[in-house]
Amino acid sequence: MENRTYSVLIIDDHPMITEVYKNVLHLINEKNNQINFNIEVAYNCDEAYFKIDKRASDLKNIDLIFLDISLPSSKDGKIISGEDLGLKINTLLPRSRIIISTAYGNNYRIHSILKNINPDGFLIKSDIGHNELETAIKNVLSNSTYYSKTVANQMRKEVSNNLLLDSIDRKLLYELSINTKMKDLPQVLPLSLAGIEKRKRNLKRTFDVKSISDKELLIKAKEMGFI
Repeated sequence: MENRTYSVLIIDDHPMITEVYKNVLHLINEKNNQINFNIEVAYNCDEAYFKIDKRASDLKNIDLIFLDISLPSSKDGKIISGEDLGLKINTLLPRSRIIISTAYGNNYRIHSILKNINPDGFLIKSDIGHNELETAIKNVLSNSTYYSKTVANQMRKEVSNNLLLDSIDRKLLYELSINTKMKDLPQVLPLSLAGIEKRKRNLKRTFDVKSISDKELLIKAKEMGFI
């Protein structure tokens, strides 16, 4: 991670959980005092949406958002869960990196969240401890991704059972294979640079690529006949 101060929003309706996140962030700061965190907390959808909407209106990003899926709905009923809130984050603050946490590890829920929100980190609460949470935060802030054990296992099953890439995924892989520069990709794909980055991260997860560079992704995609 580069030397800087990161803005963080923790969205969780359990104060004990928010304290765990704060403690791990403080631990990271203690290990490297050149990395600092400005932390805000929201305990429900209404508080969270207010903070997110204000940041978007002020044209200010939030670097890292911890998002609990099992949140009480908003008072007007328009945001019924953390998943709905995640969709709004992607729209209003597309450069924010999201770490989702949930107590539910069933296949449908995991794949629904992956498909709809495409988070940068995904943690099943029963899988994680302080060390794993620290690793997840560092990975996500280093522009990598982190999935806890249960999520990773489900992703591997999905890859083996139903590997589906749409036309934009295939076009992105092709352009990367012919060395099209990132700054030029929005001219040939119907996506912003932020959208392209998220697509690329999703492809790396799909192909189980850990490397930050694109070389391993292209090798695997070629081996499987996608380029």
